[in-house]
Formats: sequence, C-alpha cells, structure tokens
Amino acid sequence: MNVIGKLIIDTVNLVNNFLWGKNILVVMLIGTAIYFTLRTRFMQFRLFGDIVRILGKSEKDKQGISSLETFFLGTACRVGAGNIAGVVAAVSIGGAGSLFWMWLVALLGSSTSFIESTLAVIHRDKIGEGRYIGGTPWVIKKRLNIKFPAIIYAISSIVCYIGVTQVMSNSVTESVSSAYNIDPKYVSIALAVIVGAIIFGKSKRDKIIEALNKIVPVMAVLYLGVVIFVIVTNITSFPAMFKNIFYEAFGGKEFLGGTIGGIIMQGVRRGLFSNEAGSGNSNYAAAVVDIDEPAKQGLVQALGVFVDTLIICSATAFVILLAGVEKVADGEGMILNGKVLSGMTLFQEALKDHIGWIGIPFTVVIIFFFSLSTILAVAFYGKSAVSFINEKINLNFAYQVIIVIMVYVGGIQQNFFVWSLADFGLGIMTVINIICILIISKDALVELKKYEGKLRNK
Repeated sequence: MNVIGKLIIDTVNLVNNFLWGKNILVVMLIGTAIYFTLRTRFMQFRLFGDIVRILGKSEKDKQGISSLETFFLGTACRVGAGNIAGVVAAVSIGGAGSLFWMWLVALLGSSTSFIESTLAVIHRDKIGEGRYIGGTPWVIKKRLNIKFPAIIYAISSIVCYIGVTQVMSNSVTESVSSAYNIDPKYVSIALAVIVGAIIFGKSKRDKIIEALNKIVPVMAVLYLGVVIFVIVTNITSFPAMFKNIFYEAFGGKEFLGGTIGGIIMQGVRRGLFSNEAGSGNSNYAAAVVDIDEPAKQGLVQALGVFVDTLIICSATAFVILLAGVEKVADGEGMILNGKVLSGMTLFQEALKDHIGWIGIPFTVVIIFFFSLSTILAVAFYGKSAVSFINEKINLNFAYQVIIVIMVYVGGIQQNFFVWSLADFGLGIMTVINIICILIISKDALVELKKYEGKLRNK
C-alpha cells in the first residue's frame, strides 16, 4: 500500500473513532434535538394533525414535485436494510429497553428535521417552472455566504452515498445467497441492471421519483401488514412486552448491574443513525418540493422521522421481542428456541417463528425493497450534490455510472473501508449541518411563526 493510501485510511479511521467511537455526534445530535424541541415549543406534538393533513391534501395545481413525493423520497433514504439490521443489533446488545430510547430520539429529533428542511426550502435555487434544487450546500452558500464548507459538505455527501450504495447492495445479495444459495455475482448483476434502468430511464418526470412513488408504499404495506399480523396473533403477550421495554429502559435489573448507560447509548445511537435527523440528508429532498410555504415542507420531513423510527424500527423490534427471545448474559445476541442468534439470522428466525417457512422468502423481499429504495434515494441526493460542485452534465452522468458500478461491486464483496467511508462522509456532513442550522435557525422559526399565524386565522 502506498503512503497516500495509508494516510487516507488512517485519516478516515481517526475521524470515525473521534466522531462515532467517542459518541461526539451522539451528544451533538441529542443536544441539538432538545434545543430545537424547546425553541419550536414542541411543534412535533402540537402540529401533528396538520402534518398529516398536508400530506393528504391534493396538489394537482402544482407542476413540480409534491410534498407526498418528497416524503416518499426522504423516507426511502431513511428506511433501509439498517432499519432491520440496526434495530436487531440494538436489541441484541441493549435489550428491549433500547427501543424506548430510540423512540425518544425520534420524538426529539423530528424538531431538528423540521428546522433543517425548512431552511432548505427557504434557501434554494429555482431551475424551471415548479422545479427547484437545493440542500445544505445551498443553505450554507446562500445564507452564510461561504462556499468552502458547502463544497466539503457536498463532497462528503457523495462519499457517503457511494459507501451506502455498497452496504445496501451487499445486504440484498447476502440475504438472497444465504436463503437460496445463489451466487452473489448473479444477484449483483440483476440488481445493478434494475438500478441502472431506473436511473437512466427516459421520462418526462424524474424516473427515481416515479419509482419511489411505487416502491415506498408497497414495501411499507408489505412489512407493516406482516407485523400487524404478528402483533394480533401475539396480542396477549403485547402488554408484557411493553412493560419489559419500559422496565429495562429505566434500569430494572440492568441498573443494578451497571449497564444502564449501555442500554441508553445503544437506543440513542441506533435511533440517530436510522432517522438521520441532523445530518442534512433530507434537505436534498425537501428543497425540490413545489410548495410556497417552507414550514409546510419542514413538517412533512419531521413526519419522516416518526415513520422511520416509531413505525418501521418498532415493527422490527416487535417481531423479535414477541418471539419470546432471551438476552444472552454478558454478550451480544438473543436466545431463540434454544439457539444463540444475532443479526439478520435472528430476525429471519424470529419471523419464521411467527409466520412459518414463508418468513425466509418474505425477509428476502423486504430487504430487496428497503435496499433498492435507499440506493435510488442516494442516487437522487448525489445528483444534487454533484450539481452544486459542478453543473456540467458529464460529471453527474459519471456519478450515476459509479452508483451502478458500486451496486455490482458491493454485491459481490464486502469492502469494510468503503463502509468506513460512508460513516466518515455522514459524520462530516452532520458536523457541518448542525453548526449551520444552529447559526441560522431563526429563519426557520420565523417561518413556523408565520405558518401558525395563518392556521389561527383560518
């Protein structure tokens, strides 16, 4: 390995160990979430009914992308294979109590998502009739009048998305190969062809947006339908499960053992990693909406945080906890039917315990939908980041080609350095975004006040 390569690897590992390993980002995100919850006067609870009404309102008079479409786009990026693997890891390590802390993070973090998404709509560029482009780089450049951190954010986005693409692709091939013993190479080729066909397909509207309009509702209905069945068939165990979640969340026997901090941190970290509130990721989606009131779009993206954690992540945890698992003493994993299991194997076996043999193919289908939607979402986000750096179409075309290549490469092998790059990019993005929105949050708070004034006058 040459000197430059080693320097890059050492730098990436050093930054990741500092930001993620020392929980620096966890502290920053939690602090920011609490601050904005107080500054917005708990808007995520006060205006919840309005958020739902915004999504349900017809926008046929609009020529661009609707609030519902940006909701699907933001949800596609948040909801990925990590919603299963990440939650399984949190429950395996931190027990049932970690789920409570994931809920709390989502409830608080939705205020952060509101602030950053509202700012993205205020400070964006119009590129045509009903068509817009924007995100955190635009917010930094247009509002703070500085370009260097904006460029760094955009580059970090691209680095992160390339890494995420490999992780999602690998999740698909791993689930298919382990279930049906199919060569990962063939699965990778098929997935790359599907992604390429969607990204490069010709249409009057954005093909990625069109695809996600179909994929996100289908995957949500499929997944939640099965989970509702699991809950109904285990309804007598539901109260005991909830009691256990709260018992372990606030210590229980774990408090006496001194591991309460680990339980809290597992829930907090997994919740933050999953819903992405504070990273500025959703700003790329928020900025493209054809809407006149920035606060409305902020509310829509805040709902995305709820859906990701309170619904999808909870659904995963319920599948595991209702299977009658037991925590392994002083170790990672759960005991199910006398076997110590962890990761995707634990989830597959828990689902199989609930719905029989069909649990295995169902898991494969869900992982496919979750991963495909995330790949498409980051492909869309990355186009915006590349456009900010350089508007030449060839550069954007090159980025899309790289995404398709990474789908194939990620599917046939695990490159842990690329995974580290994804963490590195996300970490840098989060630090820049949080500093930015803390400085100019007043713009979003003014829009919130305007919007609430209109509500009172109706």
